[in-house]
Amino acid sequence: MEQPVDPMSTRPTGVGATNEGYVSMETDVKEIRAAVDKLERNQTELMVQLAKKRGLSIAFEGGDENAERGNWTGKLDFFLSCLGCAVGLGNVWRFPYLCYKNGGGAFLIPFLAFLVFSGTPIFMMELSLGQFTSCGPLRCWEFAPGLRGMGVSMVLVSALVAIYYNVLMAWSIWYLFASFTSVLPWSYCGSWSSQVCSSRLSTVNSSCNHLPDVYIDNQTGINGTCWLEKNGTRSLFGIYDVELANSVNYTARSESIEFLNYVSLQDKLGSISNLGPLRWDMSLCLALAWILVCLSLIKGIKSSGKVVYFTALFPYVVMFILLVRGLTLPGASEGVWFLLRPQMHKLREATVWKDAAVQIFYSLSTGGGGLITLASYNRFRTDVVRDTMAVVVSDFFTSILSGVVVFSFLGFLANETGIDLDKVVDSGVSLAFIVYPQVVTKLPVSPLWAILFFLMLVTLGLDSQFTMVETLITAVQDQWPQARKYKALLIISASTVMFLIGLSMCTPGGPELLTIFDDYSGSWNVMALSVLECLAVAWIYGARRFANDIGVMTGPLVCGCVPWRLTKWWWILCWGLISPAFLAVIMVYSWVDFAPSQYAGRELPTWSQARSDHRSAKAVAAEGYAKDFCVDPPTTIDKAATNASIDRSSAAGTVRPAIVPQLYETMVYPL
Repeated sequence: MEQPVDPMSTRPTGVGATNEGYVSMETDVKEIRAAVDKLERNQTELMVQLAKKRGLSIAFEGGDENAERGNWTGKLDFFLSCLGCAVGLGNVWRFPYLCYKNGGGAFLIPFLAFLVFSGTPIFMMELSLGQFTSCGPLRCWEFAPGLRGMGVSMVLVSALVAIYYNVLMAWSIWYLFASFTSVLPWSYCGSWSSQVCSSRLSTVNSSCNHLPDVYIDNQTGINGTCWLEKNGTRSLFGIYDVELANSVNYTARSESIEFLNYVSLQDKLGSISNLGPLRWDMSLCLALAWILVCLSLIKGIKSSGKVVYFTALFPYVVMFILLVRGLTLPGASEGVWFLLRPQMHKLREATVWKDAAVQIFYSLSTGGGGLITLASYNRFRTDVVRDTMAVVVSDFFTSILSGVVVFSFLGFLANETGIDLDKVVDSGVSLAFIVYPQVVTKLPVSPLWAILFFLMLVTLGLDSQFTMVETLITAVQDQWPQARKYKALLIISASTVMFLIGLSMCTPGGPELLTIFDDYSGSWNVMALSVLECLAVAWIYGARRFANDIGVMTGPLVCGCVPWRLTKWWWILCWGLISPAFLAVIMVYSWVDFAPSQYAGRELPTWSQARSDHRSAKAVAAEGYAKDFCVDPPTTIDKAATNASIDRSSAAGTVRPAIVPQLYETMVYPL
């Protein structure tokens, strides 16, 4: 029996094969291969010509797909950069407090709902948009000319957040240096502290009349309890208990609070109306923070993609070390249960749902253009769905992990001091620079735990800072490609300008100014930008068309085994309806439930918040007037490339990757 013939073999198979048949078959194979080679050369030449006309270049076989902009060296570089962008300070010092405040384990229900229906779809949309267009936030919106100013808004938001975010890093660096001592400086009341510093005070449980150096106020109604000032100042009456303190208008304050107010930030010596003198020590820490950013970004993604191997992974090493130590402390189990106990009645409060939605944006860093920037350096065939799911799941479990770590230590603090746990819980700057420093003073080898914690904060901040600064640099380079020749100079110049602006926050009144930046630079305007993103992609460009484009990049299977033809309908529904609806409701509620900015329990001046409202509004209003400035009118070449690659329609002006476009028509599959 004859064996089947392999048309691509170099020799005949089967007993009855002849030399003539072999020669004929070999000739046919050579002709076919020659035709295929010719077709590939023609396609390559066409792609090169289109790239040259658009000011781009192509590198094949082991190099960057886009030699002009560059690509990530490896897939792990991109994943860790996205993970570092998403996992930031908000996971450590904001999520645990919100979880406790809004019902403990019950808070995970609205948090997961917004993560699934809003956060994840927008996260994936931004990654897909950046990867498909190979452009940053300034140039990727050309398919919707009326909304191209969104790119300007995103770049402006990233720049404003980067300015104050590095100041937070400077605070962490300051505390890191202060931890290199045998005795932590905030573990006692030094000469810098006020008279109500808590370690100066002690309770006297005997009759007050015969004790020297005791001040007694018979009108306070404390039933004869005496409070002795250790230094013998007769005119002092200080009480640590909150209720008793309120009755006599004195509140004893912990050493860490005093240290923050009078040494590290010195915020008691200035205000937003009177910033006070520039502090040289904090200014040097800010300069060091910007130097770290510059050195990491000096070669763009090629250098930052390697730095993130440390900055993105080191925080997890520290978290697991702190987790093991925290869970072995007395009172840790009570603290963790206090965090996770479900209080289902809280779900009836609208504030709980608003906090969950806002935390999703803080946590995933959507709406600021950073994700678009990172994905724009991807290779065209990267599985963007896989990366989205990996980053989102990692970010969620990081939030849970940090919550368990924080509350295990807070449970220990409550156990040591005898204070109710709800009295020691706080968020934001207070958690990082007051509560945790106070916790470590109760531990053996306290400087070691302080060093680990603040080094973790520095690395968490660096990851997010890389993305925000790179967003600004990429926007400039996309708009003016000739600037790519001077990337190092561009990074140094931008960092210098933002450093000089940030110096205003290195003053005694700086913390109040930072609060204004934090409340208005990246809050509701980021939500507004996310809603407009959904409208632009799903309703102007077309959600089904965009899903088709993603299928071209990923192929028929995503995440290795999931058919994109089936799963894409979920994303289409979220982009077109669910996500923008969720965001619009939360954004309106945020406006209705607006509360003025506060610092240390006092409301900041009205004039400062009015100016911040104006600046925040301008960040979104940029969509209206910036389109004539930020993007040149699309050319005929743009239209030809668009019609040949993206949607076969008249959506002119969309910038495509240099490596496509001819293969698109043959690879796209119908809906």
